[in-house]
Amino acid sequence: MELSKLSPVEGSTHVGKRKGRGHGSGNGKTGGRGHKGQKARSGGKVRAGFEGGQMPLARRVPKRGFNNIHAKPLTAINVAALDRFEDGAVVDAAALIEAGIISSCPYGLKVLSNGNLTKKLTVKAAAFSESAKEKIQQAGGKAEVV
Repeated sequence: MELSKLSPVEGSTHVGKRKGRGHGSGNGKTGGRGHKGQKARSGGKVRAGFEGGQMPLARRVPKRGFNNIHAKPLTAINVAALDRFEDGAVVDAAALIEAGIISSCPYGLKVLSNGNLTKKLTVKAAAFSESAKEKIQQAGGKAEVV
């Protein structure tokens, strides 16, 4: 193998369209932009969300409360899903991913109380709902905040 003989895989590269190079190319004269109008001009585009002077949807819809754009969403899981682990097991995000209950847990885990728990488990999560914590403790387990 020589560096001078290397070439990209067949079909992986494309030749760009050459605009404004004569009518024989199919993209000559107006270069695929049509005739006149804002979109035919250079730099001619409207900003995101602009609706031609009509009040934009983002401003028409009422806003309520506070929306934290920096919030890290927790992965939610119900108590019922924990019942498939064997008695006395330690359940955390890694164990849930390994069992195939959740696919990923980038920001942490929150345990919610839907369903019942019959086994004594030690559950490690970032947050618990009060009723989920009670159900885990009633089954004889521990709810540990990590």
